Amino acid sequence: MKLINKTLSLFVAAAMLFASCEKKEDLTTFANGTAPVVSAVSTTVAPIAADSNKFSLVLNWTDPKHAQDPKLYKYVIEIDSANRNFSKAYTRTVIGKLTDSIVAKEFNNVMIAWGFELNKAYDVDVRVTSSYGNNNEQLRSNILKLRATPYKIPPKIALPLSGRLFIVGGATEGGWNNPVPLPSQELARLDETTFGGVFRLTSGEKYLLLPVNGSWDAKFGADVSAGDNLSGTFKAEGADVPAPSTTGYYKVTFDFQKGRYSLQAITLPNGLPANLFIVGGATPGGWNNPVPVPSQKLNRLNSVWFDVRIALTSGEKYLLLPVNGSWAQKFGADVPNADNKSGTFKAEGADVPAPTTGTYDLRIDFYNGKYTLK
Repeated sequence: MKLINKTLSLFVAAAMLFASCEKKEDLTTFANGTAPVVSAVSTTVAPIAADSNKFSLVLNWTDPKHAQDPKLYKYVIEIDSANRNFSKAYTRTVIGKLTDSIVAKEFNNVMIAWGFELNKAYDVDVRVTSSYGNNNEQLRSNILKLRATPYKIPPKIALPLSGRLFIVGGATEGGWNNPVPLPSQELARLDETTFGGVFRLTSGEKYLLLPVNGSWDAKFGADVSAGDNLSGTFKAEGADVPAPSTTGYYKVTFDFQKGRYSLQAITLPNGLPANLFIVGGATPGGWNNPVPVPSQKLNRLNSVWFDVRIALTSGEKYLLLPVNGSWAQKFGADVPNADNKSGTFKAEGADVPAPTTGTYDLRIDFYNGKYTLK
């Protein structure tokens, strides 16, 4: 029995020794890929509306050399406004190709959605992330810098033929009376497709916009209003627009390009002035109050713009008064720009410094809270 056990032990030991001497094959390993390098046929993207169906942006990138059939490589393209770290990126996914082309109208719509102004150039960042088809081994490219300009497309809502807009309704100070009071209930045309104004609106009431003061033949009203009544879409012959839930002063904007309206509550401690007069050492009338009229009375153009042509003396200052002869209220500088030709203003602001001596067209803009001299 002992001889059998010894023989068995020797057999097992020999088998183990043989197994340990048998050579094992090396495991297969794959080299890491290389981050792709992205480039563009042109780094300036500025198509015209007539080329909306043509490719405006053509991107190419190098082979990342993943250890997989290249037809399965996955590429995620990210495009965003510069210096935003791709937080609001427009993305595209490409499989198995080292290039991608974007049609002009698609990229144009993306830029408009970002809030880019039409016909104005902006800096844009592009990057490409490559990976296996299952997203393994993600490799991020360089950041490609582009200069892109959105082109103008026809506005979503046809513009009023009159080129003007007036607000009417129970929510307004003039009520539903038509014609409405002028110039206090006329919106300013901020650009070709955008109108804006500042109005005191009464909660629980409604309003409309009229292209012709005194006529009900045409109107613009609500299409779909947001729950807070501070934004929504509008259309020709739309419904009465509900006022915000809180009575007060609002900056009202109607954007025909996008077919949207928006309201922003603003603070006007003494309300929106009906008149403005310029006074100060920089003016011909000096600091004498009341000031000479009509030369130092501003012309109110609409709900937010006041203009006057005035001679100003450098090294002096001026203020704006809602009531000629009264110091009880005033509008002055908030932050003047370095050349004193523009800046922001506010109620009870500081004396406004005059620019170089000369005659200027002064505009006071309550929509933007800015003053400009040209």
